[in-house]
Amino acid sequence: CMNYLFPGSYAWGNFGVLAVGIWAIVQRDSLDAIVMFLTGLLLTVLTDIIHISVFYPPNEYLTDVKRFSMGMAIFSLLLKPVSCYLVYRMYRERGGE
Repeated sequence: CMNYLFPGSYAWGNFGVLAVGIWAIVQRDSLDAIVMFLTGLLLTVLTDIIHISVFYPPNEYLTDVKRFSMGMAIFSLLLKPVSCYLVYRMYRERGGE
């Protein structure tokens, strides 16, 4: 569904952060992985806001598929601060300052 609305940078950014997140979960002793994951999450919050604001279609071109895609992108954006908080707690548990 993202193919209709967003450029490839939206998917690459979010899937890249997902890959770093998997790396951070697998390597429990690595503080660098969790810092990179937290930084990536914070950067994707900013880029998601830009993507949604630039590529939101006008009302006359808003089909059900596009409305669903935008709704899921906005829902993902709303859940990212919660993810950032949980990742920050993991950072503190692993000995971060």
